[in-house]
Amino acid sequence: MSTSNPETSVSSAKALTWAAYASFVPIGIVTVLLGPLLPTLSARWSMNYSQAGALFPAQFLASTVAVIISGMLMARWGYRFAMNAGLLLTGVSIALLLTGPRILGIICIAGYGAGFGLTVPPSNLLVSEVNPHRRSAALNTLNFCWSVGAVACPFLVAAAANGHHVPLFLNLVAALCAAVAIGIAAMPKRIVEPAVSGSNGSKQAPAIDWRQPTVFVVAALFFVYVGTETAFGGWVASYAKSMGIMTLAVSVMMPSFFYGSLTAGRLLAPIMLRTIDEIKLAQIGVLIAAAGMAGLLFSHSTFTVAASSCFAGMGLSSVYPITISLLAREFGAGSSRVASVMFTVANLGGSALPWLVGVSSGQFGSLKAGMNVPLIGSITMLLLYRWKWTPTRDQA
Repeated sequence: MSTSNPETSVSSAKALTWAAYASFVPIGIVTVLLGPLLPTLSARWSMNYSQAGALFPAQFLASTVAVIISGMLMARWGYRFAMNAGLLLTGVSIALLLTGPRILGIICIAGYGAGFGLTVPPSNLLVSEVNPHRRSAALNTLNFCWSVGAVACPFLVAAAANGHHVPLFLNLVAALCAAVAIGIAAMPKRIVEPAVSGSNGSKQAPAIDWRQPTVFVVAALFFVYVGTETAFGGWVASYAKSMGIMTLAVSVMMPSFFYGSLTAGRLLAPIMLRTIDEIKLAQIGVLIAAAGMAGLLFSHSTFTVAASSCFAGMGLSSVYPITISLLAREFGAGSSRVASVMFTVANLGGSALPWLVGVSSGQFGSLKAGMNVPLIGSITMLLLYRWKWTPTRDQA
């Protein structure tokens, strides 16, 4: 038996893990969609840097509320119900994004933000729950699937924009969300998911001391990581365009170098974790990311922008899965109770830091000033990962 729940068989664990993997491909596309679309939306809606930056809070504040609701849905109806609710809301919102005026577009951005807010926590927690002996590796694979969608998104947006087929592209993404949701809903009854901690009186989670310093350190990591990744990935296309050295199509594809290296790093991370402790890997990663983000600020060519984006993505690749695995490492059976708070804090970071990039850029009249925000975020994570973490069993 490879899961922590006796009632969850090995075959069920594999099926549920693959269901989560499948859900994360369209979620990856949608999560980063605003970045590649931002130059086009800015021109379409005549927005300045500050106004464009305000779209990120619309997406992530809605996602924050949805994360809270997701916990309630999981407790009452289980992981898969929450995942499907998010996928369906995402699909509807994406399909309607460009069908009306600007206000409808903003509502749809908030709608698909809420959609992935409903989907991401149960997917992560489900994979963590049914893979207790390889959590970091399984979570890296899950986030690799997210990266597949994230990498494809800028290329697909660029191709759709060149062919004037952006609405068709959005409809195809909506259809993919619906197809995955139907597949999960159609899973046979023999696939039994684990009970959510504390739901229906089962697996009651222990009380958490919310005043312990580790809670605040982990919360800070969730806040800063998601904010840093979203700020860099969301603004790098606009930054590249503002340099005036490349076409719109080329600048829109710049996030793919960032998310492509995220994908490669998450593919390699399970192998690296066999020989290096996850905390050490995270420390090395954020140092590399900081170097890449600093390099971007000194870039003067398409090649150096792409190379800096690759370094930033490779450095960040394993940090978020490792941060998620810290929940089980630090809080044990109470991790699911802490997780809802941490995912909420993460979405607040995803709202705040990209907005701060826009505000800073507007204040100083240059996106270069705003792109210092994710650089500071990486340096902050390096300091946070110096915390004295609970040793793993191998270290104890």
